[in-house]
Amino acid sequence: MDDAIPDLLDAARGFSEAPLPLFDAPPPQDELFARLRLARSRRVGPATFRRLIAAHGDAVAALAALPALAAAAGDTSYAPATEAEIRREIRAAKAAGARLLTLGAPGFPHRLAQVGDAPPVLWCQGDPKLLTRRSVAVVGTRNASSLALRMARALGRALSEAGVTVVSGLARGVDTAAHTAALDGGTVAVHAGGLDRVYPAENSELASAIAAAGCALSERPFGLHPTARDFPRRNRIVSGVAQAVVVVEAAARSGSMITARDALDQGREVMAVPGHPFDTRASGCNLLLRDGATLVRGAEDVLDLLDGLMRDAPRRPAPASDTQPAVPAATAGDATALRARILSLLSPVPVAEDQLRRDLAPGGEADARAVAAQLSELELAGEIARRPGGSLVRL
Repeated sequence: MDDAIPDLLDAARGFSEAPLPLFDAPPPQDELFARLRLARSRRVGPATFRRLIAAHGDAVAALAALPALAAAAGDTSYAPATEAEIRREIRAAKAAGARLLTLGAPGFPHRLAQVGDAPPVLWCQGDPKLLTRRSVAVVGTRNASSLALRMARALGRALSEAGVTVVSGLARGVDTAAHTAALDGGTVAVHAGGLDRVYPAENSELASAIAAAGCALSERPFGLHPTARDFPRRNRIVSGVAQAVVVVEAAARSGSMITARDALDQGREVMAVPGHPFDTRASGCNLLLRDGATLVRGAEDVLDLLDGLMRDAPRRPAPASDTQPAVPAATAGDATALRARILSLLSPVPVAEDQLRRDLAPGGEADARAVAAQLSELELAGEIARRPGGSLVRL
């Protein structure tokens, strides 16, 4: 339900909610277990996950509070994911040689941690150090032309030889060509389903090679076969771990264009290979170029852009203090009125969360903590949901 969220860690976006607690060392085992269990619990997406931990200090406490929060939202039968389910998932991960990466802890991809809808947990096979290098996502159509496959192979090979990690989604066509060409130099495959459920099945051998010599990632549980909704979820991770996205060949309405939009939302550079105007498989690339994407003739164009990003990179701001100013406690009547007002403003048409807060308090902004608490309860109750880009809808 909660597929895309505003970034609570990015001060530049103006959100004032408490940041997710960070760990300088790997979290204790009970906290890791609780984070995985919380992330797998019904109606707990990335936004609710962050808010619960920010409000309660850690996942252990957040998990304990979850049933009461759901009951307050009207769901008295709510139960988190069971310990048995999580133990089964951990056993499957151990058998596959996968490690758990959690948001806010060492090892989680640092670029992905900065985007709004970063997954709370990731399973990782292979070498996570590939995620710390310069990286570019190479994506495109499954039904690729011969020229597109040649370009994808050329980009994958040249970029990896230059020490750039090539990221893609393991789909047939452009993704497969880019992964295969970059395998010796370093490539990252983001799975739509569990790491043990490779899609398409024809890429099983390639997936095994990437898990051994590269890096494989998935936010989904082991054993989960991907469904249609899992592919857009995967795409925002593909763009999120990269500095730039190169679209080799894509129709105007395609998964690769979703990845490009995700990249723009995440502040990533978008690049595209031009195609013939009469070839509908290239229509998406030509639209991106028309709208300002950087034209790619070969790997040198991509490397030049990465060099420019390094020169222009601003110094990282110091993290905001976790200390929050004291705010008056809201009464039950205030909370009920705020809840009703939120529901009255929402509809099936998506509304951005910052716009909702402005609508709640014309001339200013509503109290972020109070709104966050009500949104969490409404999400748990199944009365509202999030859409890609962080917008909210009423169900």
